[in-house]
Amino acid sequence: MAKTKNKKIGKTPPQVVKEKPSKETFALGKENYILIAVGIIIMVIGYILMAGREDIFSFKNTSLPVIIIMFGFVFEFYAIMKKPKSKSKKE
Repeated sequence: MAKTKNKKIGKTPPQVVKEKPSKETFALGKENYILIAVGIIIMVIGYILMAGREDIFSFKNTSLPVIIIMFGFVFEFYAIMKKPKSKSKKE
């Protein structure tokens, strides 16, 4: 006797559902980019103070700018690490 394969008639192959392309988003939120810009401005102020033309050994030209620039870097770190607020509403 010949062996026959059991074929199921009428069964359709599974269909692939295409996902809609999602809207491209940035890695950070709008608030993060604003904070990054503020941090850059803080650091620029520090560099301007460091380039003073007066007495080069004064506190205003040596210590204060370094403190301001370091604060700018810490602020930048915070601006990058801050999680953006989610816009999804629970309904």
